Amino acid sequence: MFEVLAEPTRRRILDLLRERPRLVGELTAELGLSQPGTSKHLRVLRDAGLVTVRVDAQRRWYELDPAPLAEVDAWLAPYRWMWADRLDALERHLDAEPREEP
Repeated sequence: MFEVLAEPTRRRILDLLRERPRLVGELTAELGLSQPGTSKHLRVLRDAGLVTVRVDAQRRWYELDPAPLAEVDAWLAPYRWMWADRLDALERHLDAEPREEP
């Protein structure tokens, strides 16, 4: 799963599908890839169970399946303490810095 999610284009596809189901052509246009390139990424995501495809006549709608991401989230849960304090410290630091006016 982490190997699948490590690829930036596949993460971008998941971000787009988080908004709503999309056709391959829409994803291709958003990503600036060729249709075969987009389809290869979608196949990897589909094989990993992260997306499903719904056939509607000649069109194929791709949708996010969040279940595998919930499994990743559950696996990461025990490790969150490792970065929670650092994120809190960063937030305090940013809040303490003077803001520049645009």
